[in-house]
Formats: sequence, C-alpha cells, structure tokens
Amino acid sequence: MDAINQPLLDVRELSVAFHQGGNTSIAVNKVSFDIKRGECVALVGESGSGKSVSALSVLKLLPYPVASHPSGAIRFKGHDLLGMSEHDIRGIRGNDISIIFQEPMTSLNPLHTIGAQIGEILQLHSGMRGPAARARVLELLTQVGIPDPETRLGSYPHQLSGGQRQRVMIAMALANEPDLLIADEPTTALDVTVQAQILALLADIRQRLGMSLLFITHDLGIVRRIAERVCVMKNGAIVEQGPVEQVFTTPQHPYTKALLAAEPKPDPAPPQPDAPVVMSTDDLKVWFPIKRGLLRKTIGHVKAVDGVSVKIRQGETLGVVGESGSGKTTLGLALLRLISSQGPIVFLGKDVQGLQFKQMRPFRRDMQIVFQDPFGALSPRMSVGDIIAEGLSVHQKSLSADEREARVVKALQDVGLDPATRFRYPHEFSGGQRQRISIARAVVLEPNFVVLDEPTSALDMLFQAQMVDLLRELQRKRDLTYMFISHDLRVVASLASHLIVMRHGKVVEEGPAVELFRSPKSDYTRALFAAAFRIEAVPGGPVAQ
Repeated sequence: MDAINQPLLDVRELSVAFHQGGNTSIAVNKVSFDIKRGECVALVGESGSGKSVSALSVLKLLPYPVASHPSGAIRFKGHDLLGMSEHDIRGIRGNDISIIFQEPMTSLNPLHTIGAQIGEILQLHSGMRGPAARARVLELLTQVGIPDPETRLGSYPHQLSGGQRQRVMIAMALANEPDLLIADEPTTALDVTVQAQILALLADIRQRLGMSLLFITHDLGIVRRIAERVCVMKNGAIVEQGPVEQVFTTPQHPYTKALLAAEPKPDPAPPQPDAPVVMSTDDLKVWFPIKRGLLRKTIGHVKAVDGVSVKIRQGETLGVVGESGSGKTTLGLALLRLISSQGPIVFLGKDVQGLQFKQMRPFRRDMQIVFQDPFGALSPRMSVGDIIAEGLSVHQKSLSADEREARVVKALQDVGLDPATRFRYPHEFSGGQRQRISIARAVVLEPNFVVLDEPTSALDMLFQAQMVDLLRELQRKRDLTYMFISHDLRVVASLASHLIVMRHGKVVEEGPAVELFRSPKSDYTRALFAAAFRIEAVPGGPVAQ
C-alpha cells in the first residue's frame, strides 16, 4: 500500500496479557482496527472490555513487564511502535500522538499550577517559553472553555472542578497539534453544554489540522455525533465494527443490540410529603478566599456555594444539576461536613454544623458519599475487600471477621462485581469497575443519606441502566435518601423526584423533577436541558435525542 493511502494508525492482531503473582490474564485478544488520516474511530464497550488497554498500548504506556504483547503489531505512519525504543517513542508521545486520560486528578501534578503544566508541554516538544508560551497557554484554556483563564493560570488541580480539570487535560493534549489524538472518555466529567463545546472544538481542530481521533467512550450519543466508524468491544475482543450509521441502525452482534437498547427508565421514587426530613440547610455558603501578594492578603472570594437552601426527605432523591464549577460537588461536601461552610446543616433532626471531629463520628455511618473520581478515592495500598470493609471496622466493631467478609461479598454482588475480585487492588480494575467498588463501600454500612457525585459517569450505557436499577432497588429496600449530582440529565430524570439547577454557586431554579423537565422557567435551565434532550410538552418528560 502506498504512503498516501495507508492508514495513519494500523493495529493488527493485537493481544495484551497481564502477569501477576504467577498468573497470566488476557486483557485484549487479537484486536484489529485502523484509523485513516483525518478520521475519527470510536471504541465502545462495557467497563473492563479492553478499550483503554488497547489505546495505552499505542503509546507503550502499559506497565511493562507486568504487561506484554503475545501477538500483534501497531504501525503509525508505517513505523512499528511496539518495536521502538523508549527514546524513540518519547519523541512521538505528546508530539505526533497525544492522549487525554480518563482520570484528570491522577494525571495532573498536584504540586504545579495548571499554567506551569501546560507550559511544560510546550517547552518540551516545541521549545516555546516566556511570553509566547504564556499567550499560547491562555489561548488553549480559552479554547477548551476555562472561565477567566488569566486567573486560572495560577490555580492548582485541587482548586478546579472535575470538569475543569478534564478541560485542562484536553488543553495539554492539543498543545502541540498532534496528528493523532487518543481521547479516553474526554467528556465524562463535563456537563452537557461544555460537552457540546468540547466536541465542537475537537471537530474544528480535526478539520483545521486534518487530525485523526481515536475516541473511547461509553456514550453512544457522542459516537453518533463525532465518529465515522465504530468498534464495539467485549471481553477483550472487537465483536463488531463498521460505519457508525450501519452499526447503529443494523447491529449484528447480540451485545451491540443490547448496548443500543440500554436506556435508564424514568421511575423515580415518589416523594412523600409527610416523610421526615433527613437533611436540610438554609442559606448555606462556601466561600474560598482569593489571596495575592507576598503577605497572601485576601482580596476577594470564590463563592462556590452562595446562599443555597435545600430540604431532602427520607426516601427521596434530590437531583443537583448544572455546569462544571457551578458548586454541585461543593454543596454535597459541605452537607457532609467534609469542608467548612457557613449556615445550619440539620441531619436527622440535629444541627451538626458546629460539631467537632469526635462528635461527628456517630453520624458518619449514616451519611456516605460516592466520589466523582473513583481512582483517587480508593487507596492503592489496600485490597478491594479491605477498602469496603474499612467502614465496618470503624463503625460496626461488634461484627466478627466472618460477618464482615459476608457483608463485603454481598456488597460486591449488589453492584455487579465478582466477590472473588475482593483480593485484587484498585489499579487492576477499569474506571467503571472502580466506581462500582466506591458504591459498594458506601452502601455496605446501610446509611440513611448518600451523596452520589457522578456515580454513573464512568459507566457504559448498559451498566448505567443496571446501576440506576440497583440504586433504585437499594433506595426502596432500605428507604435510602440520595443527593444525586450529575451532568447526565437522562440519568437524573430516571432517579430524581426533586431537582435543583445550580449556576455560579446559586440555585437558579428548583421544583419537582417532572415539572422542571417539562417546562423549565429560566433561560439557563432551558439551554442546559436543550443540550441533552428535547423537552416534550406532554407527560413523559425528556426524550433522548
């Protein structure tokens, strides 16, 4: 094949094996696909199907010698990547091929500002520094939708929302205008409006630079919007591939048919007006000081939560939606007394706002959280079984070792994981599997109130529907109360009976979820909903585009 017509990336019969403790497991089994110049190919499939492992193999980012390639070849512009030396592959990473990782918090250096981290990429690969580098960093931050980029240059990763951190990762990946961009769930942490902006940005860059894109996602709606071809993976193998419209309209494999048919069904627990209030707050504020100068003088505040009032009754699900950085997660953390705030926080009839650490401990069992970043929330030094059992050891000390083990096994079964995996460690699981471990850790204590911060964001649609069913079943069985934070409005519609819409730390609209979805009042709410689904004027609420 001549150089003009050959694929930019050609993966042939690729297999990936992991070796640990004398055991070998095959994560990817004889996968073949190619990407032409300027083309977007999507990899879709359930968590743990081998999508990310296949992508990481392209840049030799797997942990060798724990990982190996029993068979296969990966050729980029005709050159064998698997056979390249570490020195040669470094010249390609970040320059010819860039990657956006799934978990931005673990990919960004917590000790460096985002301006310094993007600037380092420019300096390493193009020698750009000084005012020119600063101008380019500001341009990139503006392109990916970071508000007030001049101020954010000096921010550290922990000072950004999950969605903002993901946008920083995208800016770093695009800094040197690569020939091929590997995007591993690049819009997972983004709200629907910013998601649309990022997809439009990627489409514009593809057209302007002729850039190719390997797009890994569980969101089939995005695949239809951005990709020309799609490869469907299951259990480490590609079970079906072809043009997007062909695969979506006439799927051949049973798994592809099941994936396309999966959709969370709207069935929120009905609100009970006479149910006791589990959690409430009035005029809650979380303000972060902005410090400048040698003496670090406070010159202003970031009003992350600014005068929010909520009331959540037993057995109810409060949905919290809004763009990245609107204060959704901060509100949840404040209600759980995990960050400082001003204003009353009444939990199970008691104002817990002023309680000290030891005074709060009896309440901790009854209030749990599933964090947005499942990898950062799980200790890499503990096995999954120990992670889930840790809360039992602290809050239910009377349980015997066998009883704790039985509770861990049941929790893993409840979230759809094999109990035998409890002896493994977090790095051995995919992002979606780690999220299910986080949910198991939260529900094993049988709490009253759970803050769910994007619990389905890392899951493919098949497992999203299963997870929604699981959360609904747990809620009805145990009379659980949820605060459900999400940018996926279709999932929110399936669980939430009441809804608040946040923007810039304030509640712009609230009310019964069905009514808000059917007839939003504010312009912002209408724009937010329009980006996710069209609004029907009849009972039934949102309909996916």
